[in-house]
Amino acid sequence: MTIRRYGLSALALAIALVFAFPTYWMVTSSIKPRGDVLSTSYDLVPTSVTFENYATALFSSDFLRYLGNSLLVTLTAVACSLVAGTLAALAMSRFRFRGRKGFLMLVLVAQMVPFEALMVPMFLFMRDLGLLNKLPALILVYWITTLPFTIWSLRGFIDGIPVDLEEAAMVDGCSRAEAFRRVTLPLLGPGLVATSVFAFITAWNEFLYALVLMRSESLQTLPVFLKTFTTAFGTDWGATMASATLFTLPVLVFFLAVQRKMVSGVTSGAVKG
Repeated sequence: MTIRRYGLSALALAIALVFAFPTYWMVTSSIKPRGDVLSTSYDLVPTSVTFENYATALFSSDFLRYLGNSLLVTLTAVACSLVAGTLAALAMSRFRFRGRKGFLMLVLVAQMVPFEALMVPMFLFMRDLGLLNKLPALILVYWITTLPFTIWSLRGFIDGIPVDLEEAAMVDGCSRAEAFRRVTLPLLGPGLVATSVFAFITAWNEFLYALVLMRSESLQTLPVFLKTFTTAFGTDWGATMASATLFTLPVLVFFLAVQRKMVSGVTSGAVKG
């Protein structure tokens, strides 16, 4: 058993290194001088370090404006998706009504549809609503695209919470809404965190819709910003890697801010009072 455990640990470590290497290469390339980035020597450890690429990404462009746009549309879409998804998942889990299974199948089908396949109908829909080149268009698109997964995921978490806890709260005088708020919602914390992380990453990394729907550069998001370092004269890979590194920081900060909640909500709310 010990040999097997060490073997599995070594395999897991090797897989982790494979997945971590692109991130390591991105970070190290961001602090290399421009000549070293284009070198064919492939140095795993930079021989010289410079922060000129970060200065180019931050001060020679409108990085902060793109960052603000990304944070606005992503956080708003995630918040809307969590609110609507929680209510829909609660209905799917706790209530029995005609058409329930059909609705669940539609949610699953909507989740499986390729994101790019919806580009033309989404564009026409936003054009008819007069939302082209407006940030609410991206918020609506990201909300729609993250909602099916949110409903499906939270439904599974709610199914795992015994309905007896809500019934006991209602026996003690709580209404159905109060029982959900006082008992089920605190226990749903880990599910909300896990779902919000996925929805945040999905909306944060989206490129195609931000490029097509937002024609004005002042309204575009960070994924679109990364392509601005490619011109007719070539690509500034150092600044691109620095921008990509900065692009990953909000996701890391968001995860670190909510990861504690993934455990803290497991038992809270199960105690009467």
